[in-house]
Order: sequence, then C-alpha cells, then structure tokens
Amino acid sequence: MKEIKGMEYAECTEQVLSCAFDVSNELGISFLESVYENALFIALEQKGLKVEQQVSLPVEFRGRPVGQFFIDLLVEDLLILELQSAKAIAPEHEMQLLNYLRGSTKPVGLILNFGTPKLEYRRYINRLIKNT
Repeated sequence: MKEIKGMEYAECTEQVLSCAFDVSNELGISFLESVYENALFIALEQKGLKVEQQVSLPVEFRGRPVGQFFIDLLVEDLLILELQSAKAIAPEHEMQLLNYLRGSTKPVGLILNFGTPKLEYRRYINRLIKNT
C-alpha cells in the first residue's frame, strides 16, 4: 500500500472517482446500493486508500444525543461518500450529504449514483469548516 497521509482532497476525490467509474463499468446498473458500497470499498482498499464503511455520525441537540446517521464510506478520514442506486440524484440525497457534512468536520462529500447507465456524481464542500 502506498503512503497517502496528508493527501489533499482534490487528489483523493480523483482517486475515488476513478474507482467509482471502475465499479460502475464492471457491475453496470440495477444492483442494490449495498452491492456498490461493498464493491467500491474493495476497489478503494485495493488502490491503497484508507476506507471505512458505515461510519457512525451522532446527531446532538443542546449537548444531548437525538439521533444517528451512518456514512456509507469515509475515505482517508476526509471524504464522505454517499452512494445511491436511483434514477437520478434527488434533492433528498443532496440534503442527506449536506447534513453529514454539517454534522462532521469532514471537508468534502461526494454523492455517487450507480443507478444510471453512466455514473452520476456531485461534489460538495463543507463551508462550515475553515481552509477547504
């Protein structure tokens, strides 16, 4: 595995998209989201990236827990991946990722939609943290 500590998020995003296109091309469309999540996890690991699956993100209100999200994939502890297998990226998918960014200190998030013939993706910057 190659050393990637301190990787900039632009480079990380590029590598994630490369893996996502590989997964999309190899599997095609019509699988459940979990299939793409597991496949992308494998592809990212094989590329030498640090990747975590189903990362817990607690939600607090006035210092007390009120809920919990689960991030599909977290890459290099800086890039949140929200995976979909839908006809298109919908506003609720965007809001879900924006909530993940708002509730975390991660600088960047990607929505990856494997439900279309050509991989659909959108990148979001966490404007609530400095130096992104």
